[in-house]
Amino acid sequence: MSTHDEIVAQMEIYVTENNKFVEKGIKSSSTRARKALAEIMKLAKARRAEIIEEKEAKDKE
Repeated sequence: MSTHDEIVAQMEIYVTENNKFVEKGIKSSSTRARKALAEIMKLAKARRAEIIEEKEAKDKE
């Protein structure tokens, strides 16, 4: 699975869990929402690095 796809998957998890917490008041969903956000931050850093590498590779061509 690509980093982009992983970001999208984690975003879907975040939205689902955040809705459960906000709308239904399920406290354990807040933990899962925060976990998804932390994972998104890690994946975003990795994707930024990938984009820079791809850009530099294209510039060398």
